[in-house]
Amino acid sequence: MKTQKNNTPGSMLLNIISIVIAVVFLSPIIWSLAVSFKTEGTPIRTAFDWFKPPYTLSNYPYIFFRSSVPTWFMNSVIIAAAATFLCVFFSALAAYPLAKMNFIGKNKFYFYFLLGLMVPTEATIVPLFITANTLYMIDNYAGMILPIIAGSMNLIIMTAFFKSIPKELIEVAQIDGAKNFTIFSRIVLPLSRTVLVTVSIFAFIGSWNNYLWPLLCAMSVQMFTLPVGIPTLMNTYTADYVVPSTANMVASIPAIIVFFIFERQITQGIAMSGIKG
Repeated sequence: MKTQKNNTPGSMLLNIISIVIAVVFLSPIIWSLAVSFKTEGTPIRTAFDWFKPPYTLSNYPYIFFRSSVPTWFMNSVIIAAAATFLCVFFSALAAYPLAKMNFIGKNKFYFYFLLGLMVPTEATIVPLFITANTLYMIDNYAGMILPIIAGSMNLIIMTAFFKSIPKELIEVAQIDGAKNFTIFSRIVLPLSRTVLVTVSIFAFIGSWNNYLWPLLCAMSVQMFTLPVGIPTLMNTYTADYVVPSTANMVASIPAIIVFFIFERQITQGIAMSGIKG
C-alpha cells in the first residue's frame, strides 16, 4: 500500500517539481565551482564553455595567499560567531519572561516584537548608522556585531517553544524554592536544546550572509567581511568571474558544512517558525 501511494501521479509530480527546484537552486553553486577551476582570461563564447577544459587549481592558492580573502574570512568568522552567541543569549533571556512569567505589559511587549517583523531592515539603516557613528562604533567589531544581535523572529521562535514546556515543571521548582534564574538555567535551557541549536543556525547564517550593514559600517578594507569584500575582486575593466567565483566557493564552505551537519535542525526550525504562541 505504501509503495502504491508513493507511485501516484500526484506524488510523482511533486517529486519532479522538487527535483526541478533543487536543480534551479544548485545551478549557481555548480556554475561557481566550475568557474573556480577555469584559467583567468579564458575566452567564453557560449555557456557550455565554462565547463570545458582547461582546468587549473592555481586560483585557490592565489585566493588564500595573495589576496585579502583570509582576512575577510576571519572577520566573517569572528562577527558571525560573536553575533550568534549574543543573539541566542539575549533572545533566550527575553523569551523566558514572555513565555513563563506574568508582569504588567507582557502582551504589549510581545506585540511590539511582532511588529518588528513588519519593519524592513532598510528602513532602520539611517538611524542605526547615526547611532553607531555617535557611539564611535563605525569600522570596528563592536559596530559590526551589536546591531545585528536583536532579531524578532528568533525571539518569537524561542517564546513559542518555551510556552510549550509544561508549567507543572516550573511550579514544582518554585515550590522547592528555586528562583527564576535557576529555573531558567537548570530546567528551561536543558529542555530547549533543539530550539537553541535552531536559532543558532539561523543567526549564524544570517550574520554570515549579511551584506548591507557591513557594507555601511566597514570603512577600511581590513574590516570587510566576505560578502562585502568579494565584489571588490571584480576587475574594473573586464568581466572576469574566475577570482570572485573562487572566493565565493571559499565563502560557501562554512554555510555548506553547517547545512549538512544540522540539516534536521534547520528543517525543524522552519517548522517551528510557524508555531503559534
